[in-house]
Amino acid sequence: MRIGLLTDGGYPYAAGQSRLWCDRLVRGLTQHDFDVYALSRSAHQEDQGWVELPHHVQRVRTAPLWAPEDDGRTYGRRERRVFASHFASLASAVCSDGAPEAFAEGLYGLAGLARERGGLYAALRSELAVRTLESACRAPGARRAVHTAAVPDYLAFTDELERALRPLSLDWYGDDSLGAVDLCHAASGGTAALPGLLAKRFFGVPLLVTEYGVQLRAHYLAAYDAPLAAPVRALLAAFHGCLASEVYRQASVITPGNTHARRWQEKCGADPARLRTVYPGMDAERFTAVGEGDDSGDPHTLVWVGRIEPAKDLIALLHAFAEVRKEEPEARLRILGAPVTAPGSGAYLAHCRALAAQLFPDEAADAHAVGDNPVSFEEIGGPEAPDLADAYAAGAVIVLSSVVEGFPISLVEAMLCGRATVSTDVGAVVEVIGGTGLVVPPRNPRALADACLALLRDPERRERLGAAARARALELFTVEQNLAAFRDIYLELISHSPVRRDSDAVDGDGEPVPFATPAEAHVPGHWTGGRTRPRWAEPASVNAAAAPGGPDV
Repeated sequence: MRIGLLTDGGYPYAAGQSRLWCDRLVRGLTQHDFDVYALSRSAHQEDQGWVELPHHVQRVRTAPLWAPEDDGRTYGRRERRVFASHFASLASAVCSDGAPEAFAEGLYGLAGLARERGGLYAALRSELAVRTLESACRAPGARRAVHTAAVPDYLAFTDELERALRPLSLDWYGDDSLGAVDLCHAASGGTAALPGLLAKRFFGVPLLVTEYGVQLRAHYLAAYDAPLAAPVRALLAAFHGCLASEVYRQASVITPGNTHARRWQEKCGADPARLRTVYPGMDAERFTAVGEGDDSGDPHTLVWVGRIEPAKDLIALLHAFAEVRKEEPEARLRILGAPVTAPGSGAYLAHCRALAAQLFPDEAADAHAVGDNPVSFEEIGGPEAPDLADAYAAGAVIVLSSVVEGFPISLVEAMLCGRATVSTDVGAVVEVIGGTGLVVPPRNPRALADACLALLRDPERRERLGAAARARALELFTVEQNLAAFRDIYLELISHSPVRRDSDAVDGDGEPVPFATPAEAHVPGHWTGGRTRPRWAEPASVNAAAAPGGPDV
C-alpha cells in the first residue's frame, strides 16, 4: 500500500510536534510505502533539517507556510468572475452561520481554479477579495463580531487566509503525486488535512485524520494572545471552525488520541461512527529499568518534568510545595524542564526562579543546586542533569500541575516508570490515569499540596499505585498498540476503496492486462519495478527532495 502522509510543522523535520509519533509510525509499518507531504512553519525549522528517513519513504515533497508563494500569475476578466463567485461562497459561510455546503463550494472552487490557472496568492490579496469580504461581513445575518470590521481588518484576515489556503496552490495534485497514493493520512486536522481533502475531491483517495491535539482548539488558544483585532480573530475562528467541520465530514476515519479530543470533534460535527480512539504510542523500553523494581528514588522528593511554560502552572506548584515543606521539612522539589526555546519561556522560567527564592529565602541561594536547596531547576539532558528515565527515578512522586493539557505525555512516562502521580484534572489526565493516581482541581495549590503529602507519607500506597500505573500504561500506551491500531485501520480503509491500478497494467478499456504486473512486485523490497521502484528510478527532482538533508534551496 502507498500512503500519503500529510504533516504540518512536523515530520520529517527534526523539530515539530508530530515528528516523534510519525517517525515511529513510518518505521513500524515497513510493509507499506510512504510518500511524505510536509508543510513547514518557519525558516528555523527548515534550517534544522530532517530526521533520517527509512528506505520505504519513497519521496518527500515540502512547502513553506511562512514565506510568500506568489507564482506571478494574475486573472483575466473571466477568471476574476469565477474567483469572486467562489470566494463569496466561502466568505459568506465564514461571516455567518451558513450551511457547510457553501463553505465546501467556495473551498473546492478556489482549489480547482488554483489547480488550473494558479494566481490564488494575488487574488486573495486583491481589492476584489477585500470588497467581497466586506459585502459578506455587512450582509444580513452576518455574525455580530464581524459587523465592525474595517479595511485594515479585511486586509489582515485575507493575509492570514492566504497562508491557511496556500496548500490549494501547490503542485501536489497530479497522477504522479497525491493521485498515485492509495490512502492519505493527515497527521493533524486543519491546514495539514487540506491536501487530503483535495486528493479525495480530485482522485477519490480515502482520507484518514489523526488528532492527538485538536487543531481547532489549538487555534482558539493561540488566537487569544495574537496581536489581532477582535473582528479578525472572529473571522479566523469562524474559518477554522468551518474547515474543521469539512475535514471531519470528508474523512473516512478520524482517530482522536483521547476522549477529550473526541468530544471536541463530535462538537464540530464529526460522525461518531467514524471516530476511533487511538492512544499515542510511547517507547516503553527506555523506562523498563526504572519501572521494574527500581526503588532508588528519594522518598521525600517530588519531581516535575515537562516544558516550562505558563500553561504548566509552575507558580501553583511552587506555592503548593511551600505548604508541603511546612509539614514535611525534608521534602524536596526537582523541576526538570526541556531546553527553553519557545518565545516567552525564558521570562517565565526567570519568574519561577524568583518566586522560589522568595518562598524559600534562607535556602534558595543556588537555584541550580540539588543539595540543601529544597527546589532545583534543571535542564533535561544538561551536563549535570539526569536523562529522562533517571529524572522520573529521582523521586517518589511525580507531579503534573497544568491548567491546559492535551494528552499528558510526561504522565504516561511516569506511569511506565512505575511512579505514583499527582495531577490536575485537565485535558485527558483522568482518562490516562484511570484510577492509578491522585487527581486534584487545577489552580488549587492547597489541594495539590494535600495530595502530595498523602503520598509522601504512605510508601505502601505509592507502591500500589505505581505498579497499577505501569500495568495500565503497558496495556494502553505503547508503540506496539499504536502500530497495531493503524495497521488495521489502513487495511480496513483500503478494503472499502476502489482498486487503483497502474496505468501500464490496464488496456485501453481500463481492463487489467494479464501478467502485466510480475509476482515479484508484491515481494517486500525495492529492487522491482512498478509501484515499488527504487529511489534511483525516481525523477531527479524527487531524488533531491528525498535525500535526508532535504532539497537544495
